[in-house]
Amino acid sequence: MTRFLFVLFLNLLFCGNIAVAQSEGRGDGQRSSLIRAFENYAAKGQLQEATESGVRAAALYYKENLYKESFDLLRRIDQSIYSAKLADDKAAALHYLTTKERMQMYVKLKRGASAKDQLDIMERHAVAAGDENLKNDLLYAKTIYYYTFGENAKGNAVFKEMAARLTNQKEYDKVDEVYQTLIANGRKSGNANLVAQSYDSYIVWKDSVNALKVADETGALKQQIADNEQAISEKDSSLATRKAVIAALCVLLVILVAVLVLGAIVLMRFVLLTRKQKKTIALLQDNNALKAKFIGNISAQLEPTLKRLDQRQQEVKAMIDFTDHIQLLSELENSTETPEMEDTQVQPFCEELMNSISDKVKTDVVLTVNAPKMSVQFNRQYVSHVLLHLLKNAAEYTPEGGHIRLEFKKRSAHTQQFLITDTGCGIAEERREEVFKPFHEIKDLTAGDGLGLPICKQMAMKMGGDLTIDSEYIKGTRFVLSLHQ
Repeated sequence: MTRFLFVLFLNLLFCGNIAVAQSEGRGDGQRSSLIRAFENYAAKGQLQEATESGVRAAALYYKENLYKESFDLLRRIDQSIYSAKLADDKAAALHYLTTKERMQMYVKLKRGASAKDQLDIMERHAVAAGDENLKNDLLYAKTIYYYTFGENAKGNAVFKEMAARLTNQKEYDKVDEVYQTLIANGRKSGNANLVAQSYDSYIVWKDSVNALKVADETGALKQQIADNEQAISEKDSSLATRKAVIAALCVLLVILVAVLVLGAIVLMRFVLLTRKQKKTIALLQDNNALKAKFIGNISAQLEPTLKRLDQRQQEVKAMIDFTDHIQLLSELENSTETPEMEDTQVQPFCEELMNSISDKVKTDVVLTVNAPKMSVQFNRQYVSHVLLHLLKNAAEYTPEGGHIRLEFKKRSAHTQQFLITDTGCGIAEERREEVFKPFHEIKDLTAGDGLGLPICKQMAMKMGGDLTIDSEYIKGTRFVLSLHQ
């Protein structure tokens, strides 16, 4: 019975849709072209074009989680604007674009306070620029911020203000485009709250604007009728002329009725489609939750049975570890909570981790810690798990007389890194992406289930960072845990 449950468990896992990390670096060519365009435009004094090119390149950086490079590029753009000594309103309009990118990065990193600071700076730039388009864009950015961080009431209020402003200007197509963009952004970022709020607001607005359109068309028709009657009274009031005008008015009325009927049909189709999409989104979310719960239940049912077996047997211990890893990976993939940060003294933290593997290394292996005496904020539980797993791997694969090194580096005001280097056999270049993918290959569980590094990768991403292998280091293996604040 236990064997049957275990086989069923594996089949369910391998048949499911398992997300894999997408390959990086596809946008390197486009990014490099945009950076060259920024530099060329800046050299010629064409700051508008330079800023737009640079901001697009910065967006490509942080879409690949290269936040340090994105922040550095935005600082270069701001410096070019300062150096150009533009008029205050023009400089403010350009600074607004760079500040907006920073705000969007902080939103992606789920750092609400930092995103709000950038939003306040954007507002000052929009006022200084005196540009109505920027003020409308600012309302849109505020809506994104409030919905993303769960402040739905404020998000609704700001969005209502923005929609009302554009609607009063009769920019109906622009309002519709803004709604569609907001919904698309919610889908891309996986923000179910943003999608739901956007749909609800969109349906309410669509109903109201249809009434306004009908009123506008009716008013225009009435004005046209009045103009025609005035023209008739000023001209020859012959019967033939009057009949022609009446016929024209009848045609216009028929067209109006046809437009109203067609508009009602389109509106009904849209409402039905919107409701169907909302149900689909809800169903997908429910399915994911049920799948995670199902996997957890199976693991929980297997665990007591496995623990009643002889855990001294290597196969039994391997299966117990495997169920534990499955539960942890499932929790990480389905959790939406951001890990809490805490102040930690780096040097004693690193030394404690290194000391914990001193009895696991081979003869004459040198252990070195290079960490400054400083306090840094990060999630201690996740970072400890990742670094300890990497250190144990290094102890296993580093031969006698080798060297294992744990370092901490502060790369910028917002980026820090832990580096673990060993002089082991290294990882082949073609396998460096595969080691972070769960269930990439079926292997003997007694030799490891291959879930250790995927779990570490998920923890790094949950903290808004990343775990990578340094491709330039060839004398062994160097893992880099990058964290962004």
